[in-house]
Amino acid sequence: MSSEAPNMKRPFFRRRKTCPFTGPNAPAIDWKDLRMLGRYISERGKIIPSRITAVSQKKQRELAVAIKQARFMALLPYVRTENEGGGRPFNKGPREYGSRDSGPREYGSRDRAPRSE
Repeated sequence: MSSEAPNMKRPFFRRRKTCPFTGPNAPAIDWKDLRMLGRYISERGKIIPSRITAVSQKKQRELAVAIKQARFMALLPYVRTENEGGGRPFNKGPREYGSRDSGPREYGSRDRAPRSE
């Protein structure tokens, strides 16, 4: 008999992630390098967590500081709305008064009974 049964499946082999900023030819983290920083920002403008990007803790902190510096210098946006990237607009603009809404109300008109004078 062999040590492994033919019907047993091998466990899933997960390759260990390595930090892209460590090593001999690793790029330096610089707030002026927008192409490199853009890879670590989501579509909405959030910083992508290190568990997804495989960046080490030390380099993730440096990366966050560089992204925040680039935002402060107006090179990167703080937040991206949906209408910047195309698709359905997030903010439709001023509300159009239709059949459902009768228009602007006076303050407290719903709470009080009409005054009789």
